[in-house]
Amino acid sequence: MADQDAQSPVDIEPPALPVLCWDELPEGPVLVLLDQTRLPAEEAELVCTDVPALVQAIRTLAVRGAPLLGIAGAYGVALAAVRGDDVVEAAELLERARPTAVNLGYGVRRAAGAYRAAVEKGADPERAAAVALAEARALHREDAEASGRMARYGLALLDELLPGGGHRLLTHCNTGALVSGGEGTAFAVALGAHREGRLRRLWVDETRPLLQGARLTAYEAARNGMPYSLLTDNAAGSLFAAGEVDAVLIGADRIAADGSVANKVGSYPLAVLAKYHHVPFIVVAPTTTVDLDTADGASITVEQRPGSEVTELTSPEVGVAGGGVGGLLVAPVGTPAYNPAFDITPPELVTAIVTEEGAVSPVTGVGLAELCARSSQVTIS
Repeated sequence: MADQDAQSPVDIEPPALPVLCWDELPEGPVLVLLDQTRLPAEEAELVCTDVPALVQAIRTLAVRGAPLLGIAGAYGVALAAVRGDDVVEAAELLERARPTAVNLGYGVRRAAGAYRAAVEKGADPERAAAVALAEARALHREDAEASGRMARYGLALLDELLPGGGHRLLTHCNTGALVSGGEGTAFAVALGAHREGRLRRLWVDETRPLLQGARLTAYEAARNGMPYSLLTDNAAGSLFAAGEVDAVLIGADRIAADGSVANKVGSYPLAVLAKYHHVPFIVVAPTTTVDLDTADGASITVEQRPGSEVTELTSPEVGVAGGGVGGLLVAPVGTPAYNPAFDITPPELVTAIVTEEGAVSPVTGVGLAELCARSSQVTIS
């Protein structure tokens, strides 16, 4: 299915959300983020003047989502270079900020490599910094284009698997404009279906413990006028049993060489439910999320987050990842908590992986490698 034609026009508009931008202030350059910890209560900007501030924003999920983390990482390297900070040290700090998200390291290495190559060719620090910034901007543009192409391929696949339209799609976490230089990954497919009049219902998992579905996906669905309903994560089984789900669409933070998918915790149970109920389980992610150096799911490092995210409830007014600041206890003091940020879905539970270069189904290591090879030969301008 990797060669399927997805050139039929599906309008993918520029994202209306100012999620991330580079700004030149009188006192120096900054990276301006939409603070996602404060959504949906408030659309607030978070200004990062240096790499430590950006690393903190990444760790607290003020900026999040695999493709956007890659973009943020590239801009972070450029920020360090323009400020005259140690670029190597900055790159190391950024790469360690979230270990599971492969795009973060990709963006960091790409901008740092451009900077290093410029220096090796004799560029002065100012020129080398400009090269790093140009590389970050190029990655930003490429991701926006990739988002549109994934939406077209994903919609074509849905129409192939579910002829007739009227799709009822279940999604987990947040995969829209808040995670992308464009309109997202899995969410962009659902949005394309909506614009074509083929979306009957978007089912939105709340995505515990930090509620990225409830706070962010529902926010984006409402902004786009999509028909959607929110459900608790543990209600998904009854939704499948009632025959109310036609397909599951999720994103990914890392895809191993064998097709194992790391995504927000709670994704794997959906894959199991989908398999039992004979419902397509589709992963939508750019080829930059495929990590051919990671052999399989067991080799993926899964980030463990603070237990307070499980034992306390926080609100957007105090930041959902605020380490319990202003949080409401929902468990006895001292309760230990198991809080992996991601889980791993094996390839045999994945119906298809959709990328900007096409879709792979069945999911195999050979098919993924072919897509990645194709991607490396394509320059997206």
